[in-house]
Amino acid sequence: MDLLTLGVLTPHATPGPEVEMPAMAPGRIRVEVSRIRNAGGLRAQAGAAVLDEAAAALPAGVDVLALASTSTGYALGHDEEGTLVKRLRDRWGVPAYSASRSAVSALRSRHVKRVGLVHPPWFGPSLNELGAEYFRGQGFEVVEAWLAADLPDDPRWIEPAMVVEWVARHLGHRAEAVFIGGNGFRAARAIHDLERRTGRLVLAANQVLLWSVLGNAGAPVAVRGCGTLFDHRRPGGTTTKER
Repeated sequence: MDLLTLGVLTPHATPGPEVEMPAMAPGRIRVEVSRIRNAGGLRAQAGAAVLDEAAAALPAGVDVLALASTSTGYALGHDEEGTLVKRLRDRWGVPAYSASRSAVSALRSRHVKRVGLVHPPWFGPSLNELGAEYFRGQGFEVVEAWLAADLPDDPRWIEPAMVVEWVARHLGHRAEAVFIGGNGFRAARAIHDLERRTGRLVLAANQVLLWSVLGNAGAPVAVRGCGTLFDHRRPGGTTTKER
């Protein structure tokens, strides 16, 4: 496969997708990032003109677009987020995906019904509850939704071992899987150890976004050491498509 160029649209100032996604598929994917300007709130940042401005700033030759912002998905809701993704695809003529919808697709692909959510401390209580409402609205039982308040409030200071310890201590027995939200929350390197320690499916925002990009694009890239999700990379059924 030729090098896949992924154009990432994100409001996060701290590097996230551009660090984690190439590390999960080394030498097979190139990430170009365009920061979405602060337009006065998450919903405003998801406006057509604002997103088009960010997409237009990407270099030519992007193969896929990805909206790397779980918080935007939470604010919009699943259906409106889907409309946004479809509009990006139609406007720019390439496949388009988003983080929160990718998490829903990943959970459904593994027939998960009960999920625990973990969000970074900078999300705050309101966004944490929006995340729970987002997944409940798609038929999941959200058995727990936490802010990882004991972790540093700056993503640059968070190490994978911290994430493993925090989630393993707080994950209850009823959750079949855990989703770690926040594309600026670099948790991908914690997934393997967390799955071994907890025996559950572990998902993280940049991981599920990469899974959607590679699976739906039909890109033959083996991803190892980033969770059992990639053992079944291609989403099944029409509910997994974000087109």
